[in-house]
Amino acid sequence: MALRERAERAERERFLLAEQARAEERVRLAGEMHDVVTHRVSLMVLQAGALRVSSSDEGVRAEAEVLRAAGCQALEELRDLVGVLRSPVSVEAGSVSAVGSVGGPVGGVGLGVGVLVEESRGVGVEVELVESGDGSVVSPVVARTGFRIVQEALTNVRKHAPGSGVRVEVRYEADRVRLSVCNGPAREAVDEALAASGSGSGLKGLGQRVELVGGTFEWGPLPDGGFRIESVLPTYVPTTMSWIRPSKPGASVSQTSSG
Repeated sequence: MALRERAERAERERFLLAEQARAEERVRLAGEMHDVVTHRVSLMVLQAGALRVSSSDEGVRAEAEVLRAAGCQALEELRDLVGVLRSPVSVEAGSVSAVGSVGGPVGGVGLGVGVLVEESRGVGVEVELVESGDGSVVSPVVARTGFRIVQEALTNVRKHAPGSGVRVEVRYEADRVRLSVCNGPAREAVDEALAASGSGSGLKGLGQRVELVGGTFEWGPLPDGGFRIESVLPTYVPTTMSWIRPSKPGASVSQTSSG
């Protein structure tokens, strides 16, 4: 048993080291992207501003102002995005400040999935969110994991089941968080190009992440043609990821069939 535990711990440590390497590469690429793109867009903004001032044609001046304003907005959005890409370390250190839907929960308590629900509602998806219990007891690592589960589930609904209703249920208990996302079958035509986008390994990757924190993760089709995702996460996991161990031998990941 001791040998097995050491082997499992070594495997988790290898996974964490790989995650750290990917995070460091992400930070490096974010810096390069910021430097290169900011330089080019800044030039465009300056040139548009100069054209707005120097042109004698009112129409040209108006169009130049549109370009200049769009360039300024692009720079602001790039800055925000790069800020997210550059901040994995501070986030892992326990900061619960706004990370946005790109990376994780935004402030508040619990999993912070309300922002994801509102985003989906904003594009026409009918989402019912049911939360119960005290979300303030959830540690940041667990909150980010739960947030990603709901994010992936709602993304998949928009891709593969347009027009279907979705129910997101989060139940906070003393020692665990129970999470489920269920949707019905597609009610509208599926955009094949959109459905084919992505790596195709999102759920499996999430399963590995859940297993790492000692939780369970199941997904599969429903008899009516819908789909379900269910997860049970421990309420508290230390922020220092090297100390994460399964909370119980039953920690597992599984995919089920509709039968």
